[in-house]
Amino acid sequence: MNVPAELSVGELSARSGVSVSALHFYERQGLIVSRRTEGNQRRYRRDTLRRVALIRIAQRVGIPLAEVGTALAELPESRNPTRQDWERMSMRWRARLDARIRQLEQLRDRFTDCVGCGCLSIDRCLLANPDDALGRLGSGPRRLLEGIGEADADLTEP
Repeated sequence: MNVPAELSVGELSARSGVSVSALHFYERQGLIVSRRTEGNQRRYRRDTLRRVALIRIAQRVGIPLAEVGTALAELPESRNPTRQDWERMSMRWRARLDARIRQLEQLRDRFTDCVGCGCLSIDRCLLANPDDALGRLGSGPRRLLEGIGEADADLTEP
């Protein structure tokens, strides 16, 4: 079976599960590239499928498209990216993803008690944050933003 070296935008859309309009957007953002035929039709190299998959995965975990573009720009244009290329690129996001996982775990584990901001008017807040002691640390969900546990915060100090 003869596998075409390039894909049309419709073929790339069908294979990747990404709409044609999203592919056009990715191209305008410089995340993927195409060449134009004499009839002005887009043609994408087959390795674009891998790039689109990476873009979708990165979006799903909250990596901004600008950072995805910077990472993709470091991949070689003259050959398919190797496993080492992908690993090197993904390592830059590891710390951010680990921090996000910790934040999500904190939200899951502590949300029913209090979001830690001192503004909730439920009886539990009186126990977890007496006299709004966390409010002196700043606005917003202090326990989540700073990773403060009840044992970590000395809520008795003014």
